[in-house]
Amino acid sequence: MEKILIFGHKNPDTDTICSAIAYAELKAALGFDVEPVRLGEVNGETQFALDKFNASAPRLVETVANEVNSVILVDHNERQQSVSDINNVRVLEVIDHHRIANFETTDPLYYRAEPVGCTATILNKLYKEHGVEIKKDTAGLMLSAIISDSLLFKSPTCTEEDVKAAKELASIAEVDAEEYGLAMLKAGADLSDKTIAELITLDAKEFQMGEHRVEVAQINAVDTNDVLIRQEDLKHAMLETIAEKGLDLFVLVVTDILNSNSMALAIGKETEAVEKAFDVSLVDDKALLKGVVSRKKQIVPPLTEALS
Repeated sequence: MEKILIFGHKNPDTDTICSAIAYAELKAALGFDVEPVRLGEVNGETQFALDKFNASAPRLVETVANEVNSVILVDHNERQQSVSDINNVRVLEVIDHHRIANFETTDPLYYRAEPVGCTATILNKLYKEHGVEIKKDTAGLMLSAIISDSLLFKSPTCTEEDVKAAKELASIAEVDAEEYGLAMLKAGADLSDKTIAELITLDAKEFQMGEHRVEVAQINAVDTNDVLIRQEDLKHAMLETIAEKGLDLFVLVVTDILNSNSMALAIGKETEAVEKAFDVSLVDDKALLKGVVSRKKQIVPPLTEALS
């Protein structure tokens, strides 16, 4: 049996890392030779979860075709968000909860996409469907993924299925979801030691919106001013990324995890799309997005419409 690598998107978040680990464990229990890997550095929030639930970060890889013929994708499907040589391997499966875009395969595959708040919510179902018991620490990692993607159940992407799965997983992991979740989110919001380069890449994704290439990076913070006080340095780094990648727009979204609002810093030739999408006026390149916390549901769709 050939080895299969399982991984999520570049600039991995907690769902990407924890879902890769959890799905690899399920596939191994079903008799497959698999290994979870990652496409970027582990952030503070994810490391908090890994430490809490006795897990090691998956191995970092830059390419995969030099190791395997086949891969499984979790928490993403868009090729620009995946490993650089994704076109040189066969995608056997995708487990995801995002839009489907820029994705095609030459072979049939198992594709599981559901409109829920987190990949781990789908994995919780898959464990049940296959009759495999979720281990205590694995349940904790899956719970961490749901808490992260749902901002402790406050995000509009959070569904009843996510809440139900989180309760089940918290019971298995023997933790209080609210207490643990707040501690985890605060750990991720500690930005005191982050460089400018780290801030704009910690959770950044590139999207094709109509004819335009757009990067949307998101930072969770307890106080958005902790980030925006460094605005000029952030803008300089964003401009460098725009030039390097040929982007039309770079939007940095700084989300207040306590008050559920965001500040958007927009740079590039298509900044008018931000004003159109959110009915705001950019002042000094930034604007308050009231009640906006979800990139997937509240940022990408209106921006895509504005640019199409």
